[in-house]
Order: sequence, then C-alpha cells, then structure tokens
Amino acid sequence: MHLLNLTLGQFLVLFGSVSALMLALYLLDRSRRRQIVSTLRFWISAEQPTVVARRRRIQQPLSLLLQLASMALLLLAIAQLRLGMPASAPRDHVLILDTSAWMSARAAPPNGRAPARTLMDLARERARAYVRAVPPRDRIMLVRADALTTPATAFEPDRQRLAEAIAASEPGATALNLEQALSFARQIQAHSGRRAGEVVFVGTGKLADHDPGKLGLHNLRFLSVPDAVENCGLRRIGVRRSVADSGVWEIYVSVRNYGTASRTATLALSFGPSTDGPGKSPVGSQRLVLPPGADREASFAFRTRAAGFLQAQLFPRDAFTADDRAVLQLPPQTELRVTVYSLQPDLLRPVLAASPQVAATFRPPSEYSAQTGGSLVILDRFHPPAPPLGDSIWIDPPAAGSPVPVRARVTDVPFVHWLTDHPLGAGLRTKDFRLESASVFEAAPDDLKIGEVESGPVIVARPGKPKLVVLGFHPALSTMRYELSTPLLFANLLRWMAPDVFRRWELNTGSVGTVKAPLDADVRSASLRVVSDDGSPVPFTVRGRALEFFSGTPGTVRVLAEDREYVYSLTLPQLWESKWDVPAETRRGIPKFPAPLREATDLWQWLALAGGAGLLAEWLLFGRLRRGRVRVSKRPLAMRKAS
Repeated sequence: MHLLNLTLGQFLVLFGSVSALMLALYLLDRSRRRQIVSTLRFWISAEQPTVVARRRRIQQPLSLLLQLASMALLLLAIAQLRLGMPASAPRDHVLILDTSAWMSARAAPPNGRAPARTLMDLARERARAYVRAVPPRDRIMLVRADALTTPATAFEPDRQRLAEAIAASEPGATALNLEQALSFARQIQAHSGRRAGEVVFVGTGKLADHDPGKLGLHNLRFLSVPDAVENCGLRRIGVRRSVADSGVWEIYVSVRNYGTASRTATLALSFGPSTDGPGKSPVGSQRLVLPPGADREASFAFRTRAAGFLQAQLFPRDAFTADDRAVLQLPPQTELRVTVYSLQPDLLRPVLAASPQVAATFRPPSEYSAQTGGSLVILDRFHPPAPPLGDSIWIDPPAAGSPVPVRARVTDVPFVHWLTDHPLGAGLRTKDFRLESASVFEAAPDDLKIGEVESGPVIVARPGKPKLVVLGFHPALSTMRYELSTPLLFANLLRWMAPDVFRRWELNTGSVGTVKAPLDADVRSASLRVVSDDGSPVPFTVRGRALEFFSGTPGTVRVLAEDREYVYSLTLPQLWESKWDVPAETRRGIPKFPAPLREATDLWQWLALAGGAGLLAEWLLFGRLRRGRVRVSKRPLAMRKAS
C-alpha cells in the first residue's frame, strides 16, 4: 500500500493542519447568557458585547471524530492511495533497425529446404522479439538507420504500432552510418523526460567507414543478424570519349569481391536502344579472378555515335543481386553543320576541318539564303540582302552592312587585349601582334569585347538568340595566320555557338551516398553547377580540386563545369567498407527483464465515497441539534434589571 500523488510526510502535514483547525472550531464558541426571571418589568435590553465562553472540553466528541475521519478519507483519495507494491519507473528505449542496402542480401536457410530469406527479414524477427521482451510500461522508439537516421515512431507504448512500423521497414540504397544513429539515440533519450532505457541496434554491423565504438554508450545492446553471404558486385563504371577518336567510347569497370572466398566471375557488356528487349549487341566480356576482399578492373573500347544504353552484368548471379547489373545511358555524338559563304573557301577550310564534329559546306555568296536550316552561317566579307535567321559569324563585313556599327577603320595598329576571363577568349595569347587593317566597332553595353586595339574592339560577340560574332579583319589575311591563336579563336567561337556539340562528356555509374568528383585544373568554381534529374539544384562543396555532393536515393546527377559535363548515374547500392568492432561491455542477445509486479489497485474512488458519506452522516446526526439551538437563540434578547 502506497501513496501515488503525495509522500507520507506531505499527507501528515496536511491532515495535521486540518485537524488542528477543526479542533479549534470545536473549542471556541460565542453564545449569550440565559437567565430565568419571574417578570421582565424591572429589566431592560442588554446593551453589552457578546460573551465568549472558552470550553474546557468538547461537548460533541463523536461529531469531531466523524469529521476528522471523513477528512482523512478525502485526503487519502486526493493522495491516490493504492493497494500493492509501487512499480518501478517506466523507461524509454531506442530500437535502431539496420535498413542499409546490404540488408536485402539473401541468407542461406539453415536446413537447406526452406526458402531463402533476406537479412531484413531476420532483423525484423529480432526486433519483434525485443519488443515482446520489454515490460508493457516501457516505451520504445523505432529508428531506421542507413546513411541517414530516420525515426519511424515516437516513444511508443503501443506494441501493435511498433510491430506495424517494423514490418514496414525496408532496405535502402546506402551503407550504414551507425555513429550517427547512436548519437541520435543518446540525444533523444536525454530529452525524453523519462528514465533512459537501452539503446538496441539490430543489424549485421557492416559499416560505411565510421567507428561508433568511440561513443561508449553504457546502455548499448547489440542484436546481431548473421550474414555469412558471399557477394561479388560492380563498384563503378566510367565512360568517356577517346581523345584520339571522338567516335570511340573508353569504358572502365571496377568489380569487388566482398566475400571471404576467392571467386571467378564473367563481366559482360552490351549496348542497345533500350535497357530491355531486342536490339542489344555485345560490346565485350572478360573473365575475372577475384581474391577475397579485393578489387579488379577491366577496360573496353566501343565505337558508336548513336545514343543508347550500355549494360554491364556479372555472371553467375549471387545472393545479393542489386550490384550484379548496371545500366548507363550514352548520349549521341552530334555534328555542328556550318554553311560558309565565301569567294575564297580555302582560307577557312583548314580551321573548320580540324574538328571531326564540324561538317562544313562551302557556297558562293550568290547562293546565299537567310534560311539557315539549323546550321551555323559564316559570312566572309560580304553584305547579305537579309541577315541569317540563325547563329552567324561575320568576317570583316562592309561598314554599310555590318550588324554591329563600325566606328572607324584603322591600319597598322598593335593588338592590345584579349577577353581571357571568358570562354570566348580562353587560352588566347599574342605578343607583338599588329593588324594591317581592321574595323573598330561601336559595341553595345551587353556585347562581349573579345579582342581590342587602342581605338576599341575589333572582335565583338553578341549573346542572345540568335548568337552573333563579328570580326573586323580576316584572320587568314593578316599576320594572325601565323599565330596559334587563330585555330584556338575559331574553336572558342564554335564551342560558344554550339556548346552541346563540343561538350566533353564523362559518364559514371556508381553507388548512392557521398560522391567525390575530381575537377580539372582549369575549371573555375564560379562555373560549377550540380543538378538532379528534374533540374533542381543539388548542394555541393569544393575542397581543393574535388567537388563533393550527397545523394541518398538512386538517380542521375549532372555536374556542369565550363564545357564539360560529368554525369553520375547513381544506381548501384552503397555497400559496407568495414565491420563494426563491438565494444566488450556491449550487451548482446534478447534480454530477460524482471517479471513485473502485480499492478497496484487504485482505492481513491472508494475513499472519496467513504469521506463524503461520513460528512453526510455527521450532518444528519448532529446538524439537527444545531438547528434546535438556533431556534432557542431566536427568543427575545436577554434583559437586565433596571436600576
């Protein structure tokens, strides 16, 4: 028997105060003196204060005892007197369930006849067994842990809701970050407001690259899931255009053996217009011998200009099939169609023929048409009757027909400046270079001044749609024909006109999680953009010459840097790199909590009824006598004798 709302000392103080007050009321009484006389003729009304009589004994002790007992019963009801031993304070437990990608691996059945189950199925059973072992008064929070820690429930006393949350837990695509999960459990228990229980981890203990043993949780329990699973899988696929031949894709594949025994696997590559279905053609295959815990690389070369899907597969399939196959979409190799209107086509033919991605057509000015048909137009020293409807490059146009107003015509002037901080002027360098003759343009505020002499710009680019570039001189008819800047200038102009055609692609298939992309030395940080499939920006950081970003779900992420595009097809699962070194003091197995004591019985309802009944009985038994006294007091006032 114990009090729930009050301690014994608090109860005694309250009851003593009430008892003292009631006893004082019974000992103190204010009444008038009664005198019996034969006549009131010689008496007048008494005009003196009421006489207070102090009683030496209580006239109605039973009434007092009944009231004291009733008040004691009411105070016990307020204190919530309970019959039985007090139960221990309930605790809050945190149940961390491993939902990393590795949990989708299939474990071999122990008897060899039952169907194989995944590691996730085994983890769910262990989690449900722990929930059943926890005392009913304790609360449990379910936390799903992979690369991110995600609470699945609040501190929940309802075991049915916990069972539903455990059943709904599925393997993710990232490796386990147990350090983050244990840190979250420690913080949430510190702010729960109740006694901290256990932090229970259910999983295999295969980690990304963290060491949770540093946390040193004293209340940690590990429910191990056996994972004697042999796995050999793809780690990374890299594809890029060959520097020597733009029509050839260079393919690099990395394979890892995660098991404890040596494996022999066959890596096969195929290419087709779709991921599944007919039309696939073999690219190549290699047989790889993989020692335990080791990586092996394979390289292929594949010629195609068409768009399609490159598929890599490992044979034979194993218990973890998520990393046995990967698909990467290859973009087409497009060409830039250029139409040149010139009376001297041989002056421009060498610079346009230098790139295999440029298909140039040379025509005389008499065949000019403003309809470009989607191609780039180069106008060599003539004024067309109508400007081209598409992108165009004007070389030394007549002053009367120039799309950019000509300010002056200069001769024998030194060249003084290139716009080197813009892609149009990237890499351009000249020394002691003079122009025999050139037009100086009146550039608009938004125009780009690519090259300048003392008098003003002689090469102007006008962004917008369509794009426009005007040269105030012919490079092949000036001393610039001997400079390396001439082919580089045309390369910059063509790349600026059609960036998608000259974009340098590097495609990678990897695992979700943190991605580190190396950057070339000439890439400016201000030009970097990282976007997802739907075009939304992805947060990233740059450390040294590497760009880092995180993706927790499978998908494609594009990194745009200058004229380069890095495509990361993050479709492979992120697997573990190390195994958790479990601290020696960590508890293991399903616990056996002490059997809960019989639930104490609440008595406050009956105590409240008994206290109320006692007060009612006191009023019925002793209240009538008080009313009788009141009637006596209503007689004529006492008189005193007249002098």
